[in-house]
Amino acid sequence: MTHFIPSAKPLIGEDERSAVDRVLRSGMLAQGPEVAAFEREFAEHFQLNRVCVAVNSGTSGLHLGLLSAGVKPGDEVIVPSFTFAATANSVALAGATPVFADIDPATFCLSAASVESSITDRTVGIMPVHLYGHPADMLALQSLAAQHGLQIFEDAAQAHGASLRGTPVGSFGSFAMFSLYPTKNMTSGEGGMVSVANSDIERLMRLYRNQGMQRQYENEVIGFNNRMTDIHAAIGRVQLTKVDGWTKKRQDNANYLSRHLDGVVTPPVAEGAVHVYHQYTIRIPEDRDGFAQALRAEFNIGTGIFYSTPNHRLASFDVDVDLPHTTKVAAECLSLPVHPSLTTCDLDRVISAVNTLSKAGV
Repeated sequence: MTHFIPSAKPLIGEDERSAVDRVLRSGMLAQGPEVAAFEREFAEHFQLNRVCVAVNSGTSGLHLGLLSAGVKPGDEVIVPSFTFAATANSVALAGATPVFADIDPATFCLSAASVESSITDRTVGIMPVHLYGHPADMLALQSLAAQHGLQIFEDAAQAHGASLRGTPVGSFGSFAMFSLYPTKNMTSGEGGMVSVANSDIERLMRLYRNQGMQRQYENEVIGFNNRMTDIHAAIGRVQLTKVDGWTKKRQDNANYLSRHLDGVVTPPVAEGAVHVYHQYTIRIPEDRDGFAQALRAEFNIGTGIFYSTPNHRLASFDVDVDLPHTTKVAAECLSLPVHPSLTTCDLDRVISAVNTLSKAGV
C-alpha cells in the first residue's frame, strides 16, 4: 500500500533541538530571557503593534486574558459553539457564562447577526474564533461591540499570520490568544502567546501567570502557575523564523486542492481576508463520516473531523439553543491534509481519492 498521508504533522528539526540544548546548557530553564525574547519577536514578526505575554497553553492565555480584561462572575461572553471547547471553557473558568451564537457557514466563524440577537444586559464581551486560520468578520463585530459598549476577545489559536483588510488578527481585541500546540501552524512544543491592547491588561496577565507576583513573595493578586519555560520559548523562537515559509506552502497547497477538487464544497475566502489554512476544511453534504472512513481504508489518507459535537451540545454545557448553521456544518465538515510536508504527489493522491469518492456518491 502507498504511504500514509497524515492530516497533520508537527515540524521539528535540528535547529529546534539545538535551541533546546542551548537552554539546557545555560541552566536557566524556567521563565527567563528566552521567554522575554520570544514575546518581543512574536509581536514584531506578526506586526501586531502590541505587547505579547507568553503562557503555558492557549487555554491559559484565554483564561488569564479574560480575568485581566475584567470579566467576572455574572457576566456573559458571546462565543461560537462550533469551536474547540477551550473557548467556552475559558469563559466558564473566569466565572462568567458563555452564550453560544451561530456561525457564518462559509467562513465557519461567528455570525454578527447571531451575536447581535444574543446580546443581553449582562453581556460584556464577544469572543470570535478565527477558525481554521480564516479571520472572523471583525468589521461587523467591532461595529456591534462599539454600539453596545462591549469588549472583543480574540481566539486566534489557529490563525498565526492571518489578516483582514491588511490588519493582522491579534490586533482587534482587548486581547488575543495564539496557541502554540504541536499541531498548530507553529509551535513551542506547548504554550500560548497573548497580545494585549493596553498596559493594564499586560500587567495583570504577568501577575496572574506567575502566582500573582511581579517581585518574588510580593503577591498582589491570587494567581496561577501558567508560566512558559525557556525551553519552550527557545523552540518557538526558531519556529518564528520558519512559519512564513510554512504558511506560504499551506496556502499553495490549499489553492491547488481548491482548483482540482470536484463534488465537495471547498473553503471560500472572504474579501480582504488572508487565510493561513491551519485546516483545509471541505463540506460533505451526505455521510461525512463514511467519506472519511473510506479515505483512510481505501486510500490511506488521514483526515480531521473537528467539533462534530458543538460546544452547546457537550455534557459540560448542554444548552438548549437553536444554532442551525452550527448543527449543519458540524455534520458536514471534513479537514483534508494541507500541511507543509505534503508533496505534489501527496496532493494529487488526495485529489484523486476525494474526486473518486464524491463521484461514486460515497
